[in-house]
Amino acid sequence: MTLMLASVADAAEAEIALIEGADVLDLKDPANAPLGALPRAAIEAVVATIGRRRLVSAVAGNLSDPQELAAVAEEIANTGVDYVKVGLDANAPACIEALKPLAARTRLIGLLFADQDADLSLIPRLAAAGFKGVMLDTATKDGSRLINYLDIPRLQQFVGLVHAAGMIAGLAGSLEAPDIARLLPIGPDLLGFRGALTGGKGRAKRIDAAHVRLIRDLIPRENHSDDLGDEFKVDWRLLSARGYAPGRDQEVETDRVFVHDLVLPVSIGAYDFERNKTQRVRFNIDADVRCAGHHAEDMRDVFSYDVIVDAIRLIFSRGHVDLVETVAERIADALLAHPRLVAIKVRVEKLDVIEGSVGIEISRVRASQAVKLHQLFAGDLGAKSGG
Repeated sequence: MTLMLASVADAAEAEIALIEGADVLDLKDPANAPLGALPRAAIEAVVATIGRRRLVSAVAGNLSDPQELAAVAEEIANTGVDYVKVGLDANAPACIEALKPLAARTRLIGLLFADQDADLSLIPRLAAAGFKGVMLDTATKDGSRLINYLDIPRLQQFVGLVHAAGMIAGLAGSLEAPDIARLLPIGPDLLGFRGALTGGKGRAKRIDAAHVRLIRDLIPRENHSDDLGDEFKVDWRLLSARGYAPGRDQEVETDRVFVHDLVLPVSIGAYDFERNKTQRVRFNIDADVRCAGHHAEDMRDVFSYDVIVDAIRLIFSRGHVDLVETVAERIADALLAHPRLVAIKVRVEKLDVIEGSVGIEISRVRASQAVKLHQLFAGDLGAKSGG
């Protein structure tokens, strides 16, 4: 399960985020990017207000001196927060060493910065030092999103490395609503937001309940848990998408979301000579998506074409694939895991084999058992989306 982390500046914002369903309340000074620490009194006020109703984390400030960072992190830990987040820059090895004693008695989250050439080799060192998790963020808050620095396959690699080290993995960095459906399939334990919660008015502005609710509705949720160490897969049945679930006797109406003429250089082919080079492959995908039942208003009402493109890239990020048939089936399987998809047509063409193209086109529909399962959960979907 992926949890929603909301960055808040004070007790009032924390209460808004709590009411609208954020899983983790992260305390920081948004005017002092990237990791401005709040005064101890402000942190204690939020801890007192929120109690044990939600997990609370707090950042330890924009510090790089190992001893100073360790002292401030310990002071913040003494406020009663559940997690302390510490930024790690070029001085990371010395900071990790200085934080070892604190990591033995409190839960520390290390932050690496994608726009500062995040050193993923630090992940095993953080695990060995006793850190509970690692988040990937951006240091420069100029509107550039995490995905501008690292693509989906690279972010999946980060999540995999952190999980392999036995820690929780988080992603943040000017994330917006359309990013959520792209990031959920790679399995982060946390997705962190600030600017999106203000409605795009800037991270220093106050968060807005409606925009917190929008982000919350896009992330599948179950019961709140204090244990972030468990890994969960995305359960798309729990995704709030307002009004798209039809009644049992209604005929399904669909829209078609497509990606056409996408050409990528990929490693594919059954011959030995095809294994040591890339070749151009063209993809045409037509996905029939269950209608929302009303005019689309925001990302809760749509199935993004970015999800289709990401699925293709993720398949080839795992290595060479021998057959176009295998690629087509994997694309169909990945996308039909989303409950809004009713049917899909996948066309995969190799462009460098002959003067023309060769390949395969497949059509797949959701299995009848999957449709029954979706209908079984339709009432639960409506309840969890608030309408």
